[in-house]
Amino acid sequence: MEVINWILGLGASVMMPIIFTIIGVCVGNGFFKSLKSGLTVGVAFVGLSLVTTLLTDNLGPVVNTIVELYGLNLNVLDIGWPAASQIAYSSQIGALVIPFGLVLNIIMILTRTTKTIAMDLFNYWHYAFIGAIVYVATDSLAWSLFIVAVNFIIINCIGDLESKRVYQYYGKEKVNGIAFPVPVCAPYAPIAHVLNWVMDHIPGIRSIDWDAEKMQKKLGFVGEPLFLGTVIGALLGVLARYPVDGILKLAVNMGAVMLLIPRISGLFGEGLLPITEAIKRLLQKRFKKHADLLIGMSPSLVVGDPVNMVCSVLVVPFILFLSVVLPGNQFLPIASLAGAMYIFVLVLPITKGNVFRTFIIGMVALVIGNYAATALSGVFTEAALQSGVTLPDGTTAVASFDYAGNPITWLLYQAAQFKWIGAGILVVICIALMLYNRKKIIAEAEALPEV
Repeated sequence: MEVINWILGLGASVMMPIIFTIIGVCVGNGFFKSLKSGLTVGVAFVGLSLVTTLLTDNLGPVVNTIVELYGLNLNVLDIGWPAASQIAYSSQIGALVIPFGLVLNIIMILTRTTKTIAMDLFNYWHYAFIGAIVYVATDSLAWSLFIVAVNFIIINCIGDLESKRVYQYYGKEKVNGIAFPVPVCAPYAPIAHVLNWVMDHIPGIRSIDWDAEKMQKKLGFVGEPLFLGTVIGALLGVLARYPVDGILKLAVNMGAVMLLIPRISGLFGEGLLPITEAIKRLLQKRFKKHADLLIGMSPSLVVGDPVNMVCSVLVVPFILFLSVVLPGNQFLPIASLAGAMYIFVLVLPITKGNVFRTFIIGMVALVIGNYAATALSGVFTEAALQSGVTLPDGTTAVASFDYAGNPITWLLYQAAQFKWIGAGILVVICIALMLYNRKKIIAEAEALPEV
């Protein structure tokens, strides 16, 4: 457990460069070329962390002020994903999740029920989290591992099934040989498909196409993320009744975030492209059966997409006020709002970058997340106390959008409550999903040109 915690304590900015340098050497890129790739990825994580901190430092206080001014107080405190990850790795299942997940991943690759090597070890904490709360509820390690396995299988299959759309939308320069089988974003893809289909069949709505590039060409600078971020920052400052200097500072800082995150995201592609291309060459030469393998990576690679950034900021004021009026909701997402950008990663390829549709889907996802976090706040709080998380004075219930507000977390937790009936349903779902995924993988592999 201490070794696992030490490795994870290095953070993605250190852990991922080490991993990718080793992979680069193993696939024949040479040490210095691999080191350059690894360090570039590490720098990208550092840069993203710095800008995310800038976002959090500016968004947190303004949101708190808006909450106080307009009386938007609810009973479940949002303590953010860092606390959730602490709960995950401090639990009885925490130390088992990474080796368990890697073994399961290898089995799925060998049986061709996935084509993705799930390398994003940092985000394995999501699997540990669902395992931790199920353990608290059932006091059973077996049930916890079962739910972790189900979660892993579903997320990896979604990552595979969406990989073609991801490639088509984000482009070769960013995601060649990359997939995003990551719990923080994958469960929103099925929701996006359903809502996108519904909007396709609503007259008037189906014709709305707010394309970011077209808007930018038509509106010029006014349509650029830098301008939109600056305006949204200023509006949030006005809502918070900041003084003029505070409004101006917030506006410039939010504009900076909207400009810098896309620039930093480009570093991920720059670092990963030589490695993914080398892996592709190796697989095509020696392992033709698995020549279509992908690397599962953090969605941080593409969060800088202009539509993603615009929608991530636009949802903030809307969800704050919706949270208060939603009947039965007790969760107000404050600490989690900076992570809203990860919701849209697999949504954008489905909506093809339509700002309107992406925004609507994001709002629905956040509303579902509020109810899921409210429903799981009891077991979340119990797990937090057991893991040693100190609750603020006067706080009786806590949660976070990531990962307690994720729809799949709530569904799997509910299934675990039904024991064997729930397990039977989940097994059927997993088998059906794996068989469908395997069929597509084999069909796509057979369609690949001979090398």
